[in-house]
Amino acid sequence: MSRQWVLGEFSSSEALVVALKDLRARGFEQLDAHTPFPVEETFEALGLKRSWLPLLTLGAGLGGAAFAYVTQWFTNAVDYPLNVGGRPLHSVPTNLPIAFELAVLSAALTVFGALMLLFGFPHVTHPVFDVESFRSASVDSFWASVAVDSEDAPKVEAALHELGARQVSVVAEGAR
Repeated sequence: MSRQWVLGEFSSSEALVVALKDLRARGFEQLDAHTPFPVEETFEALGLKRSWLPLLTLGAGLGGAAFAYVTQWFTNAVDYPLNVGGRPLHSVPTNLPIAFELAVLSAALTVFGALMLLFGFPHVTHPVFDVESFRSASVDSFWASVAVDSEDAPKVEAALHELGARQVSVVAEGAR
């Protein structure tokens, strides 16, 4: 049992959204949409949940800021107190720039690492890109893809033809 992707090309974004909703209603779950520009209705049609990435970014940023602030406080006021001209050993305004910088750096590196994991780095390509006509997805066509096991592919092909797909292609995993 190998994994396959069944691709269907549609002429408009409205037809794509209708097809995605119908495919979900038929029980197909691993759907994706490929469009030349963002189509907001596809998010609802695909049944996408809210991403956890913003919360992860916020947590990493706050963690980085807290780490930087505590490190500065510990080194300046506790570990190696240095009295310079009677100034206080701990001053909030002097610690904020480094805390801010480390918050931004932590958040950016966390997002970079999380996206690399989500995208499956270092695997930078996908088998659907081997379909020659799929290149129109970045120009003027709207594509729906369904990841299925090999025995379910004919059912998806039939469903895409019923929904008005201009063409239907099947791509097998590792077919290169």
